[in-house]
Amino acid sequence: MLTNIRVRRGRPWLALVGLSAALVAASATGARAQGFISPLIGYDFGGDASCPQITNCEDKRLNAGVALGTMGPVFGFEEEFAYAKDFFGKAPALSSSVLTVMSNVMLVPRIGPVRPYLLGGMGLIKSHAEFTPVSLLTSDNNSIGWDVGGGVIVLATPHLGVRGDIRYFHAFQDAAIAGFIVQNPKLDFGRASVALVVAF
Repeated sequence: MLTNIRVRRGRPWLALVGLSAALVAASATGARAQGFISPLIGYDFGGDASCPQITNCEDKRLNAGVALGTMGPVFGFEEEFAYAKDFFGKAPALSSSVLTVMSNVMLVPRIGPVRPYLLGGMGLIKSHAEFTPVSLLTSDNNSIGWDVGGGVIVLATPHLGVRGDIRYFHAFQDAAIAGFIVQNPKLDFGRASVALVVAF
């Protein structure tokens, strides 16, 4: 028997799309705004992730994604997509993943080639878990959530650099995860990552 557990999708998406469009337009019109694309790689920790803390963890799970955005002299905006396979850990006949799609406002002052930043925003946190290969039980949760974090961008040239950051993600809605015990019914976790920055 196949069981699907889904959280209802509400109308907050309409507000989120409108807010994102307004922020993109505001950022793009800022003086000397600079666009960027930033592919990232990192790992999740804490909360419901299989790695309980950021250090001394032997069960790190890869999280990969990309951010697209724009930076002005002080403020910026980014849209980030990231995916983590085996988010809840590995076990026989079980698989899991978490997808995040976040719209973030950035405070990112320019200090020469260095740009420290703080960011925060909201978007989609989608979790998936199933028993394989027969898939007797499957759980999918689509939740609106928020994230907050910070880091630093170092541009070695005007168009190429690196960044590192730490972020915290938290869902607004309860998650029903088949076969897993989560620490909090509202999915939450941290992520440490490094990324390439291509500015244009």
